[in-house]
Amino acid sequence: MNNKLSTEGTTDNVDQPARLSELTRRIFLGSLGAGAIGLPAFLAACSNGEPAKQTSSGGASSTGGKRLRAAFSNAALSSTWCAQGKQVVETWGKWFGVDITWYDGGGSVDVQRRVIDDMATKKWDFVAIQTVGIDTLVAPVSQMIDNGIPVIQMDTEIDSSHKLGITTFFEPDNIYMGEVSAEALFQKMGGKGKVIMTQGALGHTGAQRRAKGFRQALAKYPNIELIAQDPADWDVNKVAQLWENYLVKYKQLDGAFFHNDDMALAAFKVVKNANRTIPLAGVDAMPPAIQAVINGDMVATVRNPAGRIHWGALMVGMLAASGTKDIPKYILADGPVVNNQNGPGLIFMENQFFL
Repeated sequence: MNNKLSTEGTTDNVDQPARLSELTRRIFLGSLGAGAIGLPAFLAACSNGEPAKQTSSGGASSTGGKRLRAAFSNAALSSTWCAQGKQVVETWGKWFGVDITWYDGGGSVDVQRRVIDDMATKKWDFVAIQTVGIDTLVAPVSQMIDNGIPVIQMDTEIDSSHKLGITTFFEPDNIYMGEVSAEALFQKMGGKGKVIMTQGALGHTGAQRRAKGFRQALAKYPNIELIAQDPADWDVNKVAQLWENYLVKYKQLDGAFFHNDDMALAAFKVVKNANRTIPLAGVDAMPPAIQAVINGDMVATVRNPAGRIHWGALMVGMLAASGTKDIPKYILADGPVVNNQNGPGLIFMENQFFL
């Protein structure tokens, strides 16, 4: 396989910063003289090592260079976080001239295994995967790595043995996210009362670490009792069923923590329909949850940066396909806790596919 970005874009790592700096200067100065060409045009120019052509629609087209082919998969496009990641990848892929094929995990270990088995039968310049469950994709991923395809791990671990030759792992600090969101919830509860944790998929290492962060925060509050911690597998329908049962079973409920915002907002609807008020906290900082924090409908959420993780996987995949060798095995993709001050800016950055 010819793992080159283009005949002009391939060079030693030592020369890349100088070439990029000069290219950036030329494109910027050129855009000042001809009118701003826009971010897509600028990025397309940077990716191909050629000046951008302005198209009739205002976008950019390259003047040559091999288009890369990449395959992506994340847990379930029914999750707004995963859907946002897909939109980020396809947008940046279009800007950089990368053809993206998407394999939806469907929220199922079995479904994702079938589609990744199919992915492994094809040739790619690189692939990026967020697995539904740890150790469920080892065989097809090993096959792709053995075939010389760079594999980038997103958000959760593929292999518990850490023996696969993964190119890099883009991961948020899930323990931190679970702890700070839970801490905000417990403070809102006044340090006492009964709390529920609604978990994601138990085989998902991100969910495991969010639960660990939650328990680390809980350990500091001896007067808060954890009364339920059922998994809902990121499924809003399962959340609704669980929470309808909880509201019947528990007359006292003082707070709830959720492993993602979709589940938190699904529970909020159930709680609101029952004319009850329960403080809720989540993870991901998707725009509706950010707005819920601003409005006071949620206590807290913290950003798991779908944009940064998926965009980063695309960028590193391009580097790996071009022959870059010094890629670190772990890259932290962090995000802030949401508050009224930073919330609007976070929504803006997400909408621009940056965060």
